[in-house]
This record gives sequence, C-alpha cells and structure tokens, in this order.
Amino acid sequence: MITDADPQRPQPLDGVVVADFSRVLAGPMAAMTLADLGATVIKVENPDGGDDTRHWGPPWTDAGTSYFGSVNRTKSSITLDLRDADDLQVAHDLVARADVLVENFRPGSLVKFGLDPIASREINPRLIHCSVTGFGAASGAHLPGYDFVVQALGGLMSITGEPDRDPQKVGVALVDVLTGKDAVIGILASLRHREATGRGQHVEVNLLQSLLGSLANQASAYLATGVAPERMGNVHPSIAPYETLRCSDGLLVVACGNDGQFVRLCSALELPNLADDPRFATNGERVTHRDELVEHLEQRLGERSAATWQSLLTAVGVPAGQVKNIAEGIALAASLGLDPVIEIDGASPQIAHPIRYSDFASASPTAPPALGQHSHEIRRWLATPLTDQEHP
Repeated sequence: MITDADPQRPQPLDGVVVADFSRVLAGPMAAMTLADLGATVIKVENPDGGDDTRHWGPPWTDAGTSYFGSVNRTKSSITLDLRDADDLQVAHDLVARADVLVENFRPGSLVKFGLDPIASREINPRLIHCSVTGFGAASGAHLPGYDFVVQALGGLMSITGEPDRDPQKVGVALVDVLTGKDAVIGILASLRHREATGRGQHVEVNLLQSLLGSLANQASAYLATGVAPERMGNVHPSIAPYETLRCSDGLLVVACGNDGQFVRLCSALELPNLADDPRFATNGERVTHRDELVEHLEQRLGERSAATWQSLLTAVGVPAGQVKNIAEGIALAASLGLDPVIEIDGASPQIAHPIRYSDFASASPTAPPALGQHSHEIRRWLATPLTDQEHP
C-alpha cells in the first residue's frame, strides 16, 4: 500500500506521510481523515494485539470488528515493539520521513523512547507532532482519557436526558469524534504554516477542551449568567417550539427558529388564533409560556400521524421530522443523492468522507489493514534511501 501518488487523481495531501501511533478513536479518526484527503497513513501498532478496537466486538466482520474498521480504512499497518531496540530504530526512521505524527500516549510516556514532541522534532524539524490527550499535558496528564468519562466530567451528560431522570451520555463517542476533527484542523493549519516557514510544530488537542469548545450556546449561557444549564430533554432552552411533540402514533420534532415559521405552523395546524395570542406572539413569550403552547399544539397534532404532519409542515416551510433510526437516516441521505455509503473491497461498507469538493474527489478507500499487514513493505521502504523525487 506504500505507493506513489496517482497523477490521474491528484489529492490535496498527496505525498504527505502520516505516522499514526494512535489507538481507539480520536487519533485514528484524525489520521483516517488525512488518508481520505490523499495522505499516506502508516499505522504503528504493538504486535501484542494491536489497536484496542480490533477486539471491541460485536459486531464482528470478516476483517475484524466494525469499530476498528470505522476509523482505520486506507491505512498501512506495521507492528513495532518500542521496547525492542531494532523496532525502536524503525520507529525513528519512520519519524524521520514522516510529515505528521499522530499519537495519544499518556503525556511524558514517549520520552523514554525518544519519540516525545521535542525529541521527534529533533529527528525531523519539519515534523508536525500531534498529541491527543484526555485532559492536557499539565495537571490533568494522569487522568484517563475516555470519552464516557469526559462526557461526565465536562458537563455534557448534565445537559443530556430528561430533567427527572439520570444524566445520559450521547449515543456515540461524540467527544472523541469532535477531538479527532479538531486534531485535523490543527494539523492542516500546521501544514500551511510549514509551507511558509519550513518548520514543523507540536499540535495539542485534548478531549475536555474539544468538548467545552463544542458546548457553544450552553457554555456561553453559563459564562453570561453564572448559572449552569440543566437537562431539558428534547426542549431547547432559548427557542419554542423547538422540541419533540406527540402525534397520534409517536413523536415529531418541530423546530421553529423564528416568528414567521411559527405563524406558518399555526396556519398548517389550522390554529390561526394561536399566532395572535399575546402569550405566543414572539419567541421570548413562547419560551415563557412553553407549557401552555405545547398543550395546544399536541392537542391538534394528536389527531394525525407524525408522518402526515411531517409532510404537511415541510410543505409550508416549517422544519419538522420524525425520529428515525440510523438505518432510516442512511436511507434518507441516499434518497437525497448524498451517497452516504462507500463499498470497499475486502471490507464491510462504510460511511463516506462527509465533505464534497469541486476540484477533487476524496481518495479511493482501501480496507482497514490486518495487524502488521504491511510490515515487510514498510521496512523495505524505510531501508531504501529517499531522494527528493521519491516519496511513499
């Protein structure tokens, strides 16, 4: 899989070599995104089992686990035991040729291997060393960086779930995903900086700050008032109606972001007097009188199915939708021509790279690698002198 860039399909990161020393989700997702953009990504794994997610099943696939596959396509895999002197030298040789190094080791633990941010950039001054941690490299360095723990400690669970029930985690490792995307932003910015200066740098991201940065209006509300937001279920703290409402057969999401949409909602529901009621005339009044408003709306919505109301409301420009499962969400994207799923030889289908570009397509994906699948090939490449015209 170590190949020259395809001149027929130029990619923005053609020729960029990424040494992916990371495990689990945030780091591997960042590295896979770089691979989607054309980078050559070499995944470095411990020979004793490799990435933890290779064993996180079910679901199991012919290539391993669906978890591992979700963030490791289009990579090569080499196994290296960093405690072995020969393998450690191979790791150093890889760092010397890489443009980017992604790792999520406990802060300070790479010093003994000479692969910490300072030492790695002494090996290769043009290297962009990206460290992914749970709580940073200072006082939080010793804390375990698991998404679920960060959702709890960072406040996300405190605003997720119904107010009279226990706090809930989000249904996916969202903090890891957000941190992976932040890592990509930092790496791309650093590649641009290197173009101008010729120098690499150390990029640091951590799960806690990526979570806090994503809290947006909720964090801003706390900073403005000194009052921490609480769980409101599917209700928006600042907009009404912007929540799930009960129809005859289930729930419908209705999201009126302005007064005009609310007027159209009332018209579609044949409740014109509701829009003229002083309690509901403006968004601020609707938030204040939310309970009375919901009572009126659900009384009418309860006369028909959620699907019927979705069709009627969407037709008049009121944002509304039934609560669907993942299978239905993927089917919706496909019906809209968004091509959400990609087929990969030798692997289960995967969700496609989510960004479209006018001047290039994302790289052709390949199956997630077996543990150490490309070790011999990578070692041979590292043993070959590299000229200015050659790159992996």
